[in-house]
Amino acid sequence: MNWPNSERTVELLANARGGDADAVNDLMERHRESLRGMVRARIDRALAQRVDASDVVQDVLFEAHRRLEDYLADPKLPFHVWLRQLTKDRIVDMHRRHRGAQRRSVDREQPIVAQFADRSSMDLAGALKDDELTPAAKAIRNELERRFLVALDELSEDDREVVLLRHVEHLGNSEVAELLQISPPAAGMRYVRALRRLRAVLGEHPSLDG
Repeated sequence: MNWPNSERTVELLANARGGDADAVNDLMERHRESLRGMVRARIDRALAQRVDASDVVQDVLFEAHRRLEDYLADPKLPFHVWLRQLTKDRIVDMHRRHRGAQRRSVDREQPIVAQFADRSSMDLAGALKDDELTPAAKAIRNELERRFLVALDELSEDDREVVLLRHVEHLGNSEVAELLQISPPAAGMRYVRALRRLRAVLGEHPSLDG
């Protein structure tokens, strides 16, 4: 998942600040696909069966459009990071409302491997995929993806989050720091520690070495 080019985004933001309605629409539309990828990567399978990622994105873009004037007046975050935060908040709220008191029972019914069997959930490992692989190599890659995702789930919430931010959403260290509300050095250290822990989990499986 890659976020749209920042230079064009800056240009559109300037035009939107000047009252250009077309710039506002373009600004929202060019981020739609990236937001859809984020939703698919983070929404759990139980909720995905009832809620379409495109509908979630539509709600987020509507909210972003409603709050755009306030953002333009005081843009504390890069635009795509701001959109990402709105999306994350929306996903958290959806999980809270849809799962609520049934969360534990739903989690017991949906083991981690079963969740990743869903094609949309495999967006989590998108950086590992290569459509040019031979069928045999793809089979091996799929098994590695499955083990990687299971290992990722064994990390703490903080470690898993920073790995997702860096390797799934492809955010830079400074952007991760802003989202986590910590200093860039602290974000970098958290990322290094998370990778070490992930490597330790993966190291328990000799076939994953290298």
